[in-house]
Amino acid sequence: MSSSPEPDAPPAPRAPVMIEEIIAVACMVVLVLLTLINVVIRYFTDESFAATEEVSISLMVVMTVAGACAAAARDRHIRIEYFYETGSAARRKRLALLSAAVTCVFFVVLSALSARVVWDEYRYEETTMALGLPRWWFTVWVPAMCLVLALRAAAVARRVRRGLMLPGADPEAGGDR
Repeated sequence: MSSSPEPDAPPAPRAPVMIEEIIAVACMVVLVLLTLINVVIRYFTDESFAATEEVSISLMVVMTVAGACAAAARDRHIRIEYFYETGSAARRKRLALLSAAVTCVFFVVLSALSARVVWDEYRYEETTMALGLPRWWFTVWVPAMCLVLALRAAAVARRVRRGLMLPGADPEAGGDR
């Protein structure tokens, strides 16, 4: 017996999806710890550790985009399944290509716009209210991760277009990592 994958299995993406999952989990762990520390400090001192809110908001944004990257790489974004699954394979392929293209374009535009925000924060030396740190430290990750998400969507479109990925198939069966 050979240990090679099944011939019908879709190939794994070149960049492992686990990277985005690790980022999302790390953000969640830090969020839980910050919340726990805030609750303990508030309980024992009646003071708020409010500076953690700036870090928490930034971590939530990074966690959301990292999760969206993992979903895009697996072609698991929300879609209207009725129209998708009731059609022929050609219709599913067209809809998957359209979905990936729109996702890619949207996140390229979002990356450009958020990069401009980061540049303005850097140029005008904006600082956070509670910590007094440069604000761009917290927002520089958004344009970069939006570009990664756009690349993931483009990779899905390329795999669907080449027939290497069946739209709507279970990617876990094909070893998507």
